[in-house]
Amino acid sequence: MIDLKTDGHVHTRLCHHASGEMEDYVQVAISRGLERIIFLEHLERGINYFESTWLSDDDFAYYFDNGQILKEKYRGRIEIGIGVEVGYNPKRVEELQCFLARYEWDRIGLAYHFLEVGDRHVNLVSRRLENLKGFAGNAFSQTVQAYYIGLSDAIDRIPADVICHLDAVLRHHPEIKDVDQTAMIDEILPKMAEKYIALEVNTSGFGIRNEPFPSISVMRKAVALGIPLLAGSDAHRPDDVARYFDRLAGIIKN
Repeated sequence: MIDLKTDGHVHTRLCHHASGEMEDYVQVAISRGLERIIFLEHLERGINYFESTWLSDDDFAYYFDNGQILKEKYRGRIEIGIGVEVGYNPKRVEELQCFLARYEWDRIGLAYHFLEVGDRHVNLVSRRLENLKGFAGNAFSQTVQAYYIGLSDAIDRIPADVICHLDAVLRHHPEIKDVDQTAMIDEILPKMAEKYIALEVNTSGFGIRNEPFPSISVMRKAVALGIPLLAGSDAHRPDDVARYFDRLAGIIKN
């Protein structure tokens, strides 16, 4: 049910918060018996944040060119995909759409990383205290709801092949375990099925909550709706490639 020979979500030093060159990841993928690796580098537009955790236009030009070189170099040994993880910004939809049209992507992943709060943006998947400290009580639950509303809107407006780490919103916040996300997720899954958008099984979750993103219960609902499941490690260093993939075998049935 899940292709364990493909790691479909890999980052490199180009995103400014990971390490390692593209080729380093390819070599690890080969050593671990993968048949395909897909780089999914970060695209953001109009984000007011204290650091850049995404690629610049020049970074993307290098990324795409180097990716083509690696595809040829490793042809016959492993398939290499050059993809993009689009971070949704409702105020910059046209700009995001225009950038996506510049390149021929092997995969477009869709995520919603930054929520506008006042005159700045807050990273919804960060463990940094400055991103977490403003959320408590009603503000916390409202933020979670805003995330799902925004992601649903993004599905309507951004072309995508897969939704990344669906239920990872505020994953490092201690209060997230007390928020019932079921109804919000249940509204998104049928829309994904209608648009033939796959669901990522992001194995980074095993290291955070001993379960992938999304949860196994969500994965089962997706399968029931005919939504494909795609494995991704969300690697940020070469050794992360295919991490925890051994835990995915039969996970839906267990």
